[in-house]
Amino acid sequence: MVLEDKFDWFVLELSSFQLDGLTTFRPNVAILLNITPDHLDRYEYKMTNYVFSKFGITRFQTTEDLFIYNADSDEVAKFIDINPSEATGIPVSITDDATDIPPTIGAYSLQLSPLRGPHNVFNATCAIHAALATGASPADIQRGLDTFVNVPHRLEKIATVNGIEYINDSKATNVDSVYWALKAMTKPVVLIIGGVDKGNDYTAIEAIVRQKVRAIVCMGTDNSKPINFFQGKVGIIFSTDSIKEAIITATDIAKKDEVILLSPACASFDLFKNYEDRGDQFRTHVLSLQ
Repeated sequence: MVLEDKFDWFVLELSSFQLDGLTTFRPNVAILLNITPDHLDRYEYKMTNYVFSKFGITRFQTTEDLFIYNADSDEVAKFIDINPSEATGIPVSITDDATDIPPTIGAYSLQLSPLRGPHNVFNATCAIHAALATGASPADIQRGLDTFVNVPHRLEKIATVNGIEYINDSKATNVDSVYWALKAMTKPVVLIIGGVDKGNDYTAIEAIVRQKVRAIVCMGTDNSKPINFFQGKVGIIFSTDSIKEAIITATDIAKKDEVILLSPACASFDLFKNYEDRGDQFRTHVLSLQ
């Protein structure tokens, strides 16, 4: 595309897997949203290896470039202290805005946006900085916020059936993603988790699970790890081995004005082709309840 198409800018979303293979890549604007434990099975179960991989996005930046990063991440701070980037840095903090009040970001408003939760305020702030750096006007940025449409599998509201709201967050394949999904919830939650474990440490979400989650439904071929961890910490916990059984079980547990949240914290390859397949099957089974 770079060779054939004459665009002013290209926007790339790069995983650690892709960054591992890059040897000269230099983005004019780099954004590092977070670094929390993930894919540790690929990195010898060493967090330092994973952090080094993530920082591949800044490795070849110069003083002419921009680096937008999570100022609240301990892993980011430790790496920058030892390996400062040459690029101009813009630190961004995750504000703890009330989830039921659409916040403002400086001169910008999320009043008309479907984005909710402090993590999405943070994401939008990073996007605003990047858009300004590429020459977008404030009016165009606000128009983008106002017309933004959530993609599937990321806090995707599927339906409300008998007063129970069903939300598809299948893209949440690590513990940190589940934390921010729960942070955005304003109703009691029946949480569906489970799948292929990638070295998960559930202590990171223990406090918020105790606060927000009334029941857990585990879904996978091996549910021993989440069951052993959350047993006694959540009043109700079930083990299932299919998406259909998980939804039926969660629906039986849930009450009116509660949320059934699929936010697995795990990879999907035990029961599904990928996280999209998992989310699509969740959507299909939920819509069949109507």
